Amino acid sequence: MEKSFWLQKWQKNEIGFHNPEAHPLLVEHFPLLELPPGARLFLPLCGKTLDIHWLLAQGYRVAGAELSEMAVQQLFEELALTPEVTEEGALKHYRSEGLDIFVGDIFQLRHETLGPVDAIYDRAALVALPQPMRQQYAVHLQELTGTTPQLLISFDYDQSQLPGPPFCVDDEEVQRLYGAGYVLQLVDAVDVAGGLKGKVAALEKVWHLQPGTGEGNG
Repeated sequence: MEKSFWLQKWQKNEIGFHNPEAHPLLVEHFPLLELPPGARLFLPLCGKTLDIHWLLAQGYRVAGAELSEMAVQQLFEELALTPEVTEEGALKHYRSEGLDIFVGDIFQLRHETLGPVDAIYDRAALVALPQPMRQQYAVHLQELTGTTPQLLISFDYDQSQLPGPPFCVDDEEVQRLYGAGYVLQLVDAVDVAGGLKGKVAALEKVWHLQPGTGEGNG
């Protein structure tokens, strides 16, 4: 997916993918991560999701990566926070107490820049990327975070009926992308109300990924 695609979406305010509240599946299944208060989560391709508001309100720290600087500026405005903005190589770093967002290409972000994280929450990143990029992304994400535990939300539907994004990432592909580094458990599968974009029946699936070797599934 071209960077310009997402930047134009934000520029034109075509952000139907932006949920107006914290994702119910995050709220329901977050306890699976068993994180202590103050733990730090990484949200790849985070936009200005209200999931960040919810996580901060629960007493967690959040790090994110986002291509659109406009989205990040709006996030801080909506949180009523004034960020400190610095340059980190090819990226910009928006920072305030408990919140770090790196603006730019996630593939330019490095482990030493991100710093340690205790878990990953991927609701909108993997499904936003076309198939050729997903393998590269999965490898990079594990290098970036040291294969830390992950809560992943995917979509499963007939891709021939809808071009995406969000793209279909079925169970087999999740296993292929992450099975070598994680033990995978499928913990929930929920029908998308009214169909995806109102056009095609789809399941939203919640995966709990725990560091380990060999392929596992739930």
